[in-house]
Parts: sequence; structure tokens; C-alpha cells
Amino acid sequence: MNRSFFADRKVLFLVATFCCLLWGSSYPAIKIGYEMFHIVPNDVPGKLVFAGYRFLVAGLVLLVFAAFTGRSSAMRLDARTLGQVTVLGLTQTLLQYIFFYVGLAYTTGVKGSIMNATGTFFSVLLAHFIYHNDRLSHNKVWGCLIGFAGVMVVNFTPDLLDFHFTLLGEGFIVIAALVLSAASIYGKRVSQRLDSVVMTGYQLAIGGAALLLAGFAFGGTLTGFTIGSVVLLGYMALLSSAAFTLWSLLLRANRVSTVAAFNFLVPIFGAGLSAVFLHESIFEWKNLLALVLVCGGIWLVTREPAEAKS
Repeated sequence: MNRSFFADRKVLFLVATFCCLLWGSSYPAIKIGYEMFHIVPNDVPGKLVFAGYRFLVAGLVLLVFAAFTGRSSAMRLDARTLGQVTVLGLTQTLLQYIFFYVGLAYTTGVKGSIMNATGTFFSVLLAHFIYHNDRLSHNKVWGCLIGFAGVMVVNFTPDLLDFHFTLLGEGFIVIAALVLSAASIYGKRVSQRLDSVVMTGYQLAIGGAALLLAGFAFGGTLTGFTIGSVVLLGYMALLSSAAFTLWSLLLRANRVSTVAAFNFLVPIFGAGLSAVFLHESIFEWKNLLALVLVCGGIWLVTREPAEAKS
């Protein structure tokens, strides 16, 4: 599939939504995984080990896939390219998840989900200063604000009325979102000269291995390996490999702000799928309102004047 295929508006909507559905499914999967592997809420090293296995396997799956689909020549990286994918893996996977998991240990899941959604704002702002054809517009600003409002609605609880903010909690979640946004833009640049499957495979494998080492270094362990837990871990690895690869292809063919707007769908899917698999109530007015707001925000960001599409 060439770049023009992923630049098609319908393909963009379908593939980006599918990626967000996969990432949204990781919300209940992670919670179930913590139970299966006996990881308590404040066990950050254990969570790093869990994430490390997930991303290392995801990366290896992609590299094996690349080898069996005739990409062997693309897998032989020169020193410069190897350095680039290493930087990508250490930022997009290792650094981002360390900030994210430490932050979650010092704040609530609701606030963490909302703070993490700030990543879309960072992507749109960074793209404005980096790419001359991806400037801020009224549609993008209003679309981001409306989409963010949707994320707040789906996560609304009385806890949100507490405006307590700490650097180790909410602050680290915001830093994680900033790191992910910057790394995604850097990955867009790297993908212009490197096969997206190979790039994603290397960065996930390198980042996953680094997460494992960091988790083990701080005393993390992973127990509770059963057929069920291994299947769950395998699913999480596959969803990561598929979602990150497709997302890289979308970023390669489209403007950063256009793709980033879909990130608001992740907590919406996460809330809905958590309700299904964790037996929570899904038929609430706030879920429908949040979906309407997020879809409206995405529509505004991706809606451009005819002259801007060239």
C-alpha cells in the first residue's frame, strides 16, 4: 500500500478509529492483566516489567513479520538509522511509560486519563511550529477543545471537583503526553526514509527491552504465568504492534494535527470496553455525550477548506 492510500480521507477515518479501538481495549486488558499477574496498584517496577514484556514481544513480532514479507534488506540498518530508532524506542516507549506509570501511582485513574489527553494539544502545537503546512486554525483549536471536553465528560466523577495538582502525579502524566507527542513527530520524520513496519518493530523491541531492564533494576518481577495470562499478554503485544504500525503509516501520509485529533477516541473506547469487560455500567448519558463531543472535535480538526487540501 502506497502513501496515497493512507492519505485518503475515508481510509484515515477507518484506520485511525481502528487504532484507537485497539488502544482503548488495552484499558480493560491492562486492569485484567494486573490481576492475573498479581501486580498491586503502587508496584511501578512490576508494571514496567509487564509493559516491557508486552512491547518487546510486539517489536519482535513485527520484525519477524518484516523478515517473512520480503523486508530483509530494510532491516539492515546503518549506524545513523539504528541511532534514530533507538532514540525513538527510548523516548516513545521507555521514557513515556516511566513518566506515565509513576504519574498514575500518584493520581487517580480518572485524572490520569484526562491529563493524558493533553497529548493531542501538544501534537497540534508542535506540528504548528515544525511543519509549514500544518498551522493552527480556528477549526483545530475549537476541535481540540471540544474533543478534550468529551474526554472530561466520559471521565466525570465528583473527584474532578478536586483541583489538587502534584508534579509526581498529574504533572508526570502531562510530561508523558508531551514526550509521546514529540516522539511521534520525530517518528514521522524517521518513517520518511525507513519502512514503517521495520521502524515500529525496532523501536518497540528496543523500548520494551529497556523497560524490562528498568523494571528489573528497581526490583520488579512478574508472576502468575498461566495459559490465560499468556494469551492476554499476547493479545496486548499484537494490538500494540498493529496499532503503532498503522498509526506510523497514517502519520507518514497525513498532517500530524489531523491524525492526532483521533486520540480523543482512545479514552472513549477505553471507558466503553471497560464497562463491557469489567461489568461496569455503559448506558449512561455522559458516555453518549462524550462520544458526540469527541466526534465533533475530530470533524472540526479534519475539516479543511478546499484550498488547504492541495
